[in-house]
Amino acid sequence: MSYKYFEEYNEKATNSLKENFHEIIKAVGEDPDRQGVYKTPERAAKAMQFLTQGYSMDAEKILKKAVFEETYDEMVVVKDIELYSLCEHHMLPFFGKAHIAYIPNGKIVGLSKLPRVVDVFARRLQVQERLTNDILECLNKTLKPQGVAVVIEAVHLCMMMRGVQKQNSATTTSGFRGQFKEIETRNEFLKLISSDLK
Repeated sequence: MSYKYFEEYNEKATNSLKENFHEIIKAVGEDPDRQGVYKTPERAAKAMQFLTQGYSMDAEKILKKAVFEETYDEMVVVKDIELYSLCEHHMLPFFGKAHIAYIPNGKIVGLSKLPRVVDVFARRLQVQERLTNDILECLNKTLKPQGVAVVIEAVHLCMMMRGVQKQNSATTTSGFRGQFKEIETRNEFLKLISSDLK
């Protein structure tokens, strides 16, 4: 076999989370020793570590591994980047898509690094507004482009499953730096992410 995928978890963190999830299951009125949920604390502990792995990752380092000198100075857009995060207020998921653009200033970055940066910041306890800004500032600081833009569209289960229980609402956040502060450049970006190029 030439390829093998495996996940590695911190044993101390896993045990601590496992104990806490065991108590949570008991506190909500379930029997933590029932067959169906007996292994749930361990599974939940590993899932939580996966969903918050962004705390141990460095987005700037990821970007710097794939920066190349290039004279291209037009807009680069990567749209429809899937994202999954946890709302820091209720620890319920929110998910959607990120759209990123930048205008190079003598340097470009490997395209796969942009979704990786999204994942670094999404895999933390977040609010959508800060997530948008985290991605924007990381790209602006690391690439030093002529401009950078980030738009995120997401739905929040904390609004759908509890509280106001609105099933059809979505939240859009945006951030712009440099040339994207200019209306013409911004409009070009917004048109590109809303069009279906075929």
